[in-house]
Amino acid sequence: MVTSRHETAHRIFQERPALLAPTFRLLGVTLPEDASVEVLTPDATELKPLERRPDSVLRLSPRDGSPPTMLAIEAQSRPDTDKAVSWAYYLAFLEAKNGCPALLVVVCQDKETAEWASGPFDLGPHDWNTLTVRPLVLGPGNVPVILDPEEAEQDLPMATFAAMTHGRSADAPAILEALAIALGRSDTASLHYYSELLETGLGNIPARQTWRNLMKNGSYFPGRGTLVEETYLEGKAKGEAGTTAAAVLQVLRMRGVPVSAEEEARITTHADPALLNEWLNRALRIDRAEDLFTHAPATEKTPRADD
Repeated sequence: MVTSRHETAHRIFQERPALLAPTFRLLGVTLPEDASVEVLTPDATELKPLERRPDSVLRLSPRDGSPPTMLAIEAQSRPDTDKAVSWAYYLAFLEAKNGCPALLVVVCQDKETAEWASGPFDLGPHDWNTLTVRPLVLGPGNVPVILDPEEAEQDLPMATFAAMTHGRSADAPAILEALAIALGRSDTASLHYYSELLETGLGNIPARQTWRNLMKNGSYFPGRGTLVEETYLEGKAKGEAGTTAAAVLQVLRMRGVPVSAEEEARITTHADPALLNEWLNRALRIDRAEDLFTHAPATEKTPRADD
């Protein structure tokens, strides 16, 4: 069954193709740095009612006009003796259909599966190997452990991929904290994309809860003053300020106090929680919105029992 963790392990290459070149350097295989990347349909099914489909298929076309390279990317969570035949089929199909070399990359998140996936897998009778499949494997043994937030910040795709790959290692908490700090320094879109991608990619392992706690609390080490924690607290304060500002406006409107566009803007853009709470208290007593902003409103009055 295809799980979210399985899907994420290969989809990151579709959505962040910049990850291809550095990961292939880990494998000792050179890919063109300057190439266009196409995400192709992974369907390799023939007219027979037998579905064959690698997880992801990419075509790398060097911009200098050199022949393209086909990549079949498979996420593998456990050893499977039937896979070698399917992988051989994928490679032969892609090379025959596209007329260019094809490579198979298997992404594993545990050492045992990675060692098995490295092969080689010999196909044919026991006394004559007609075909050998030699996958390229990315796993805990060759994907770097990134513990430095500065390093993670320089390459968020690789740092996220490394965190997924090493999610079961003893270094997982430190890896996750480094990535969280790096994401705290990044733009909002990157923060949301990589944090959600990693949570999905970790699957149902303890590191996933560690990551959820880190994102929820703002820091893996609350109270240590990390940038992630500061960013989280700032966002939390803004959310609370927005809620209080909305309450101020609602109270004024319910009491029939007119509020101009300028006054509404002043209320909704203010970020000081203490002052907003003071305004909320004043909103229960004043008759003019402008008195909200004075320290001692002239028209402020004590609420009557029948108010």
